[in-house]
Amino acid sequence: MTLYLILKAAHIVGATVLLGTGAGIAFFMLMAHRTGDARLIAHTAGVVVIADMIFTATAVAVQPLTGAALARVAGYPLFSGWVGVSLILYVLVGAFWLPVVWMQMRMRDLARAAAAADAPLPLAYYRLWRLWFAFGFPAFAMVIAIIWLMVAKPTF
Repeated sequence: MTLYLILKAAHIVGATVLLGTGAGIAFFMLMAHRTGDARLIAHTAGVVVIADMIFTATAVAVQPLTGAALARVAGYPLFSGWVGVSLILYVLVGAFWLPVVWMQMRMRDLARAAAAADAPLPLAYYRLWRLWFAFGFPAFAMVIAIIWLMVAKPTF
């Protein structure tokens, strides 16, 4: 097995983790939110935050390393062409993801407080939910675009 194939496999696994974890987190948060049950939302958001810290953050750290090594081994310029566009999109995804992680933590805390007080979810939770939901669409679309760029390797 060559270095290229090892790096490519690691990079594909990382991309799969990013896409899969993002889709899974969105699904479970949506399903919990739809119940309106503060306890269920608190629990789900707590698990989601852990999943983001373990899986998403690890993949976020590994992707640029394996991507840069792959580009170097394959002879692609790092800051131009489809690789450069991918990097720009990657930074933009991060600009959406970092606030989302904070929002998830805050929604978790608001839901925990509501559950502990046996009170309804506060308006702040619903404001964060709308922002969290809105941030997900462009981030998810950009991840799909990056994967397309990795597969198609278009010339610009």
